[in-house]
Amino acid sequence: MDIRPPSPRDTRLDVIRAVALITIFINHVPGNPLEALTSKNFGFSDAAEAFVLISGISAALAYGMKFEPAAALVTTLKAWRRAGVLYLAHLGTTMATLGIFAFFALHYQAPGLLEKINIAPVVDDTARALVGLATLGHQLGYNNILSMYAAVLLMLPALLLIGRLSLRLMVAVSGTVWLLAGLYRIGPSAYPNEGIWFLNPLSWQFLFVIGLAATMHVRRGGRLPGSPLLLGAAASYLLLSLAWVQIPLWGVDMSFGLPRVLTGFDKTYLSAPRLLHVLAAGYVIAMLPQISELARRAPGNALAMMGRHALPVFVAGTILSMVAQAWRHVHGSFFATDIIIIAGGIGLQLALAHYIEWYRRLATRKPTAPDSGRPATAPLPSTGRQPAGSPEVFARSTTEPGRM
Repeated sequence: MDIRPPSPRDTRLDVIRAVALITIFINHVPGNPLEALTSKNFGFSDAAEAFVLISGISAALAYGMKFEPAAALVTTLKAWRRAGVLYLAHLGTTMATLGIFAFFALHYQAPGLLEKINIAPVVDDTARALVGLATLGHQLGYNNILSMYAAVLLMLPALLLIGRLSLRLMVAVSGTVWLLAGLYRIGPSAYPNEGIWFLNPLSWQFLFVIGLAATMHVRRGGRLPGSPLLLGAAASYLLLSLAWVQIPLWGVDMSFGLPRVLTGFDKTYLSAPRLLHVLAAGYVIAMLPQISELARRAPGNALAMMGRHALPVFVAGTILSMVAQAWRHVHGSFFATDIIIIAGGIGLQLALAHYIEWYRRLATRKPTAPDSGRPATAPLPSTGRQPAGSPEVFARSTTEPGRM
């Protein structure tokens, strides 16, 4: 029996995940002064792409490394159960958003709020919109990441089944789906509206699968290509995208007649320039310890705790950002109040992560021996939860990942 203690937790992915959470929260309060400092202003991709890549990395140990013939069914059910949790969380944030905007519209006589972020169809055609909300077709603005991720998790077992034959084949199939979805504009219907989901899961699954496959490859003993030429190309692409955004060069047509999915900056179909940007950033971080080590913090660090509890923190951040949007619509946007709103929201998310850590420690604490000196007869009942961990391409972890 192996009685060695588990390896110390590597917190780098937790910290990077937490930074992505904070960035998403800031961007979900559009127009605030801190928005100019977020990643979307320094390249083609933003925090959403980073989060999906991180989720693919984390899913490698949670599901990918366990998808063996004897455990495939159990692993599939766990992935689908997680998709169900995300579905319920999505519905929860959606209903909270509707309630928040309706309250501000009624209390402050601001009916214009009910025309924001795709709420109007819920008011104008309630029956159809409710069907759309329940079936994920109708999605409110800033409430569309969890639904996309839940759909990707539903696809995951089929992809892992292909990956059992070959990880390269899995990536190739995933890439083909991404390309066809972008070329022919295919995706889940946005019923009752026209078009498809804002974040098309048929497109975004490719980024998720790249993170998944890379991590599984490394965990099986492989290595990422460490070519200086490739590293230089990735760094050059990051600098090019920085210049493109800052100059800016958005009016320059570099398509050469090629499809938009290969040359555009479409977020719905995750066009190639956005996809390559987040992959280049991830590769540079993974290959340069001088950069990745900046994210290594103690497990008790606030960012590390925040990243370990991504889902509740993300849900809280979404609700807080919706309150902030409604408040700013009614009371106006001012530099000082915006800073207070953003700082307060981030502080509440950090406080939530601290609370979850404290509660879990309390719930799993063993009872002390009574005064008589006799030992306690039994430990507290198990919560049935696995400890959180952070599998990643550039670090080891022996525990289950904190998942989004």
